[in-house]
Amino acid sequence: MTPERGWAIGLGLVLLAGVVLRLKGIHNPLLDHPGWRQGDTAAIARNFATLDFNPLHPQTDYDGPPPNYVELELQIVPFLAATLYKLFGIHEIFGRLISVAFSLGTIGMLAMFGRWLFGSWVAGLCAAGLFAVYPGSVYYGRTFMPDTAMVFFLTAALFAGARFLVEQDTGSWRRFWPAAALAAAAILAKPVAAILIVPLAALSIARFGMTGTLRRPQTWLLLAAMVLPFIAYDAYLSSIAEWHWTRGITRLHVLPSLAASFSSWSGFSDKLRYFRLATGMFATTMAGPYGFGLFVLAWFVPVVRTARPLLWGWLAALVLYTFVVVTVQHVDYYLYPGLPLAALWSGAALARAVELCIALRIPRIGLAVATLVLFVLVALDGRARVRPYYAYSKTVYRTAKALDATLPRDTLVVMAHYDPSVLYYINRKGWEEDPYLWTAFDEQSAIRKGARYFIAIENNRFKRNVELYAWMQRFPKTYANATWPVYQTDYAKVLPGAEARWREFRRREKAGTLPSTS
Repeated sequence: MTPERGWAIGLGLVLLAGVVLRLKGIHNPLLDHPGWRQGDTAAIARNFATLDFNPLHPQTDYDGPPPNYVELELQIVPFLAATLYKLFGIHEIFGRLISVAFSLGTIGMLAMFGRWLFGSWVAGLCAAGLFAVYPGSVYYGRTFMPDTAMVFFLTAALFAGARFLVEQDTGSWRRFWPAAALAAAAILAKPVAAILIVPLAALSIARFGMTGTLRRPQTWLLLAAMVLPFIAYDAYLSSIAEWHWTRGITRLHVLPSLAASFSSWSGFSDKLRYFRLATGMFATTMAGPYGFGLFVLAWFVPVVRTARPLLWGWLAALVLYTFVVVTVQHVDYYLYPGLPLAALWSGAALARAVELCIALRIPRIGLAVATLVLFVLVALDGRARVRPYYAYSKTVYRTAKALDATLPRDTLVVMAHYDPSVLYYINRKGWEEDPYLWTAFDEQSAIRKGARYFIAIENNRFKRNVELYAWMQRFPKTYANATWPVYQTDYAKVLPGAEARWREFRRREKAGTLPSTS
């Protein structure tokens, strides 16, 4: 068997394993982890298909009547899903399958990247195999979210950018545009992909020196091509958006946390504590303990000189990003950009171990079995780590679908619960609110804007909001004894004696004779 044929068969087997692992739970409702992010993504896709088929106009289902434009990354996955919706109807599995396709693309990209970077087909296949079985890439590689697409474009951009920098003469423009286009796509897919600037800069400095890098026109044009499309997109979307997620999170959470970490020792200590927690997430549900241990071990295994600035620059960017962002947003999939790095570096270490074993005349069949056992161990342990992520409430799903079937079409609702995935299956536009913080004045405002139903999902929490609960008793309930009582918030249907009951509530409130809600 020729090396090329062996390479092709090996990669085919890795891709087959990747597909099989990612099909688990593929038909689950989008209520599995993280339902809130998948619900938002699916709603945006459905709104592309049914309201405005324009990738520059992403809309959520909440914050009142549409349009509800939201400031997020370029919605590549939702728009692709919406395109399929136009052809075949709305089926959420399309969104999952698109993520699976991007995840498999990353596996193939890592195989080629590792083979080129380390000059070893073993390193490439090991990198692809590890990414195929990491728990984080398996689970999030089948969720309806933008992250898997971002990771694909990030990996492809670093591969293309590294080849552009390493294989070209100082003044050459060959391979420039693939690197520029892929990097721009990565940052548009999710701005965290801008971390790729650091490893590419490190590689450029190692190749051309600091002065040479700064003098090259390719440096500045590549940087502009990377970031200007996102800047232009974000500026346009911010001008029309009602929800400013990206700017809001940065301004209200990320920057204050960073400032606090450098203004006091306690702030810095808290930042370090959350950094350790983030590292723990990467070591459990993303790479898994075995994958993470191999990754750390790989740092001490020599690699070819060309690869060093890229790998260490990527790691430095990942550490900085984790310190600044993930210590604020405590979700493991924010660490997704570290998985291709872990796979590449670990693949190189495994290839070096194979070379050493061959030199020691260890039988190749023994090497193959040991390698297979390692990958199975990572896969089985990783599957156990993310098993809870696949769980979802069948009751919630059935209740939401029942409301979708019974509530009038195109009616606006107030859903007393924070979770876009539940609102997605109720399939109505409106508001999602905390029933304890929502006020009677807020509800009256929503009614004036067209809200005709109030869905008390968190009914016990709703009852603790005594003022709102008392005011809402003027309306009839569609499902009075259901788990989720539904109030018909139509002034034409106000119950007899409602105003007298409200005045009595106010009198008792002033007298201090209302029952305690504690």
